[in-house]
Amino acid sequence: MRLHNREVRQDVRELGALLGDVLEDQTSRRAFDTVESCRTAAIDYRAGDIESREPLATELEGLSPHQQRVVARAFTTYFELINLAEERERVRSIRQDSQDGTLEDSLETAAEELSEADLETVAGILDDVLIEPTFTAHPTEARRKTVKSKLRTVATHLETLDERLLTDKEREQVWRDVDAEVTSLWQTPQVRKRQPEPEDEARNVQWYLENTLFDVVGEVYDELADALDDELDGSIDVPKLFEFRSWAGSDRDGNPYVTPEVTANTLERQREVVIDRYREQLKRLSGVLSQDGSRITTGNTFDASLEDDRERLPGSARTAKERYPGEPYRQKLKLMRERLGRVGDVRPGGYDDADELVADLEIIADSLRENSGETVVEAHVDPLRRQVATFGLSLASLDLRDHRQNHTDAIDEILSREGIEYTSLSEDERVELLTDAVLQDEPIVDLSRTEDLSDTSSRVVTLFDSLADWQSEYGNEAIDTYCISMNNEPSHVLEVLFLADQAGIVSLPEHCGIDIVPLLETEYALSGARRIMGTLFENEAYAQVLEARGRTQEIMLGYSDSNKENGFLAANWSLYKNQRRLGQICDDFDVKMRLFHGRGGSISRGGGPMGEALLALPNSTVTGQVKFTEQGEAIAEKYGNPRIAERNVEQMLNAQLRARKQAIEQPEERIEEEWIEAMDTMADAARQEYRDLLESDGFVQYFEQATPITVIEDLDLGSRPASRSGERTVEDLRAIPWVFSWTQARCILPGWYAVAAGIDAYLEDGAEPRSADDSSGDQPRDGGDVETLQTMYEEWPFFRTTLDNAALSLSRTELEIAEQYADLATEDLREQFFPRVTEEYDRAVDLVKTIGQRETLHTRDWMGENLERRNPYVDPLNLLQTHLLGRTHRTDVEERTLRLTVKGIAAGMKNTG
Repeated sequence: MRLHNREVRQDVRELGALLGDVLEDQTSRRAFDTVESCRTAAIDYRAGDIESREPLATELEGLSPHQQRVVARAFTTYFELINLAEERERVRSIRQDSQDGTLEDSLETAAEELSEADLETVAGILDDVLIEPTFTAHPTEARRKTVKSKLRTVATHLETLDERLLTDKEREQVWRDVDAEVTSLWQTPQVRKRQPEPEDEARNVQWYLENTLFDVVGEVYDELADALDDELDGSIDVPKLFEFRSWAGSDRDGNPYVTPEVTANTLERQREVVIDRYREQLKRLSGVLSQDGSRITTGNTFDASLEDDRERLPGSARTAKERYPGEPYRQKLKLMRERLGRVGDVRPGGYDDADELVADLEIIADSLRENSGETVVEAHVDPLRRQVATFGLSLASLDLRDHRQNHTDAIDEILSREGIEYTSLSEDERVELLTDAVLQDEPIVDLSRTEDLSDTSSRVVTLFDSLADWQSEYGNEAIDTYCISMNNEPSHVLEVLFLADQAGIVSLPEHCGIDIVPLLETEYALSGARRIMGTLFENEAYAQVLEARGRTQEIMLGYSDSNKENGFLAANWSLYKNQRRLGQICDDFDVKMRLFHGRGGSISRGGGPMGEALLALPNSTVTGQVKFTEQGEAIAEKYGNPRIAERNVEQMLNAQLRARKQAIEQPEERIEEEWIEAMDTMADAARQEYRDLLESDGFVQYFEQATPITVIEDLDLGSRPASRSGERTVEDLRAIPWVFSWTQARCILPGWYAVAAGIDAYLEDGAEPRSADDSSGDQPRDGGDVETLQTMYEEWPFFRTTLDNAALSLSRTELEIAEQYADLATEDLREQFFPRVTEEYDRAVDLVKTIGQRETLHTRDWMGENLERRNPYVDPLNLLQTHLLGRTHRTDVEERTLRLTVKGIAAGMKNTG
């Protein structure tokens, strides 16, 4: 069965030709010829038809500033369009594989695996699983919202061309609309002229929740229910499996612009959005449920519910009865819409919480079933019921976050009024003081008094003072989590508990209105996990918090800063070991652990295929509940297209269901002691090599000279500053611009550096390992052996995923281009660092291919096609960027062009930070 009219090559070719026409129309034939000359020179070099990139570099350098800007704009726009073509190809692949029954990681395969267990176990697995994607406002999205909107329109037109049968005239009209949109795109500024504000970022996250995920989630539930019905002997109810959360508008770590007012506005806007969507759905449902009340028996429960609504809303009830005489379901739905309209209103009668709305929908569903309307329930009522269960009355629950130092400083200032010098106390003394204060019945400080506090401390106490009001207005579930970044001590958690207690959010032992989540991201914090969590679990006050929160403790792991501190291999091993350690600690204290994985979009910040990552977690940590961040450009890539969004959600659910089943069957995965020793050896050596690089004299200067970090820091990507204090140190620099800079320079060092050093340490400098297809050669002397590493790769998901992710970063690295950036550094720095990086890269490539027993770095055919299609078109942008970076004085036009090359390379690499 043919599902599509087009293929990716056709999309790429025709979109490229259209862009060429627009370029010529909007500029000149000369400009078109210049871009074509650069394009063909880049392709010819990659194809081996010319010996060097020198002709391309010479041509770019010889252009006027205006011509350079046109070239940068042309290649940037090309990538934005080609990204749409590749997105369409992903949709084709998903649809075709689904049709053929060959779709991997589907809900059908998950149901098939679950069917191996008895019905009670399957029900238990479903009850355990809760997946919480958490959207952040971290500034890694390089495109303007206006540009994204235009590209989404082009994507819709491509879908029409690909999936609908059109007449020639209709097809011409669609292409005319594409032409118009691309023309408008060319005329639209690519670079932001102002820094986005936190509420802009919150609206951006809200768009994906409202316009994609709200509809997609119901479809995923339906697919799972159908798959389970087909595979299981007996029926089973599918419970709530997803909950979406957000940091946009509530994450204060390093961002002074996220004020209490911003958070309040975000809460209000999200509630308005989700209520409007429910009202739309109820209106649509009213068009379906037009049953004649004289021909059906609605049942006592339904009749009593309708009567309650009539008493609650007598005026609206009269209107409903006049509009829908003899149609009880429509009357009920009309009153439900009215109750939704009164949520947060001064008028009485609104829903108090989402559970009340779910209950009304279940009453309607039960009544329909009593009248043989099961298919109506499945098609129209159940999807809405699941949407309400997932999105509640808040769309997405907000997580608050701030840096632990801000809490310490605020407490020091407010306690100084009471004659207590908090910062002079030892850690044990702080824990004792905070514990006694929380257990005391009366508050000891007044958080409403801010007149004598510093600006930062005033923001902290005002936030906690406001939190009680927000929970009263929007419900606890709308904003019930507080994350503490750089949490290194037990007192850092108790400080937040103290502030919440003083604000009236906590009243122990009966009530605790928030989950307090320590973010462990430094080696000191991770290695001290038992010290931190054990102290808390044994603490008299915190033990009452656990009881009030269902004995569940959420712990966040920071992938980004851990990687930046320790390097890729050491960070991954440390995170893996410490997840197991945290699982053991929680088991020792009979606490259920929910891990919150602070993953970024790039490999070096914890990114990579989510399904594989979930299945590679230690079994002892897979409790069923899992939470992870979704950031920057990864949000647009995963959730911009509804079909791709559905596929991502489906893969998450597939992986988590299978991982939970596996954890129940085998609570501790079998890992050979030899493997653990190998990883310890590799990680220690890798960390030493990585730290030695970062701490070498001159490395920070080299980084500043050989990457576009100075340009990236000035880009208006997000509302948050690029560094914590403005100092030029690797430690102070945020992980995102650190990775972004190396990605731009095509040297994705954070994703692979020191992997080879680690492996070589395990092999103890023995003979060179054999290639995958060479059965001869010397064996490594002493130490470890390649065969063991190959076995680890084949049998241990953690090691395989780690090595595969390093391979992805290696395959996206282009050292010839990176050398152009290295040439920007002073000669002594270049000679000190670039050969070292090159040697490590070459060795890593050989080792990864040998251990994986393959000829290429990447294991997916589409990856090779993707790189082959993109690399020639990124090269001109890189060469233009290095040329402009090398100029000591740049005109305003050249500055804008330089910033545009950053956008273009990000689009070409499909990755920023």
